[in-house]
Amino acid sequence: MIRSSAGVRPEATPPRLSKQAGTAADARRRIRAGEHTGHTAGEAVRTCDFLIIGGGIAGASAAYELSAHGRTIVLEREDAPGYHSTGRSAAQFLESYGSLVVRRLAKASRPFFDHPPPGFAEHPLLTPRGVMFIARKDQRERFAAYLAEARALVQSVYEMEVSEAVRMVPVLREDYVAAAFVEPHSMDIDVHAIHHGYLKGIATRGGEVVTDAELTRLVRTQGSWVAETRAGAFAAPVVVNAAGAWCDAVAELAGVRPIGLVPKRRTAFTFDPPDGLDVTGWPLTIDIDEEFYFKPEAGRILASPADETPSPPCDAQPEEIDVALAVDRVHTATTLDVRRITHRWAGLRSFVSDNTPVVGMDDEAEGFFWLAGQGGYGIMTSPAMARAATGLATSGRLPDDLIALGLTPAELSPGRLRAT
Repeated sequence: MIRSSAGVRPEATPPRLSKQAGTAADARRRIRAGEHTGHTAGEAVRTCDFLIIGGGIAGASAAYELSAHGRTIVLEREDAPGYHSTGRSAAQFLESYGSLVVRRLAKASRPFFDHPPPGFAEHPLLTPRGVMFIARKDQRERFAAYLAEARALVQSVYEMEVSEAVRMVPVLREDYVAAAFVEPHSMDIDVHAIHHGYLKGIATRGGEVVTDAELTRLVRTQGSWVAETRAGAFAAPVVVNAAGAWCDAVAELAGVRPIGLVPKRRTAFTFDPPDGLDVTGWPLTIDIDEEFYFKPEAGRILASPADETPSPPCDAQPEEIDVALAVDRVHTATTLDVRRITHRWAGLRSFVSDNTPVVGMDDEAEGFFWLAGQGGYGIMTSPAMARAATGLATSGRLPDDLIALGLTPAELSPGRLRAT
């Protein structure tokens, strides 16, 4: 549990909240009067301005930003934040990946990663690791379209000759690769440092993360959301649903219409490179249709079939068939010989129908804010996504730099999914 020291936090300026009734002070008054359904007067219910469900990268980054606007509490069901998708990510920062909205969010996140606030981390959050997209002959049309899209947003992207691609990653088969392009300024992301920086920042700003706080009840009453958990009861005018693969389950518990979230399993594994082969400088290599990828990882090679198998929210585990599929694809595209898997794991990446994150107030449930559907892009977009969530939750408006990039609230709103 991360707590702030008593007496350290300065009094926050009351936030200007959009589409909600009251503040934490109003909630405290009603609780003292016994007005919250299910609780008697005097019962210990902790109040705040923003109550965030989920302590992964989405919830932690949002809490970090929202803590500057009011008292913020994060409820995490596990005994430590980041156990599920955040803790299992092989994250890479690249601005040429994902939908147009995702790419814009990534572009807006780069300044934070390059120059984090003082004290956020002890070492750089990003380290150089280019990314190379490769295509077979039958993938040329898709390759040309993706290259054009990437160039429009990232000026450093360039196409290369197949011979150059093979020099860069010497295990590639020249009879397999028909085309390749590179984003040279892509970066490896230190996921642990970023997540820890957000969690530490929450405490510094007077917020709190409560662990072992599995949600059992969530109701709107008298202008506040009241959450009952294994760690006690909490109330706030605004609840932020950042529960990852469980976001629709949280909504249903609250009596809010779900958004059609589909968690999908992603498998990864590591294996040893050939003896004497230095893989340190290799880029992340991705099939243009994302049928597989591989990259150096702490002296080994990390590979994935880039699977997207629908799954219920769960503690995802790797399936043998997915590992075997990735091994076969790596063998087909390269001369690598995967003899022994040193480690394997799986995580859930959650999507909605248009593969674009959902960030915004529910138009049918007052004070219920969605921060869901990051689809595997949550870490590399977390700074911009958190600021977008904070702007929309406190003023109903996106930050100016996001607007300048062409982002609109409608593109992120949960309402877009119910209008189709």
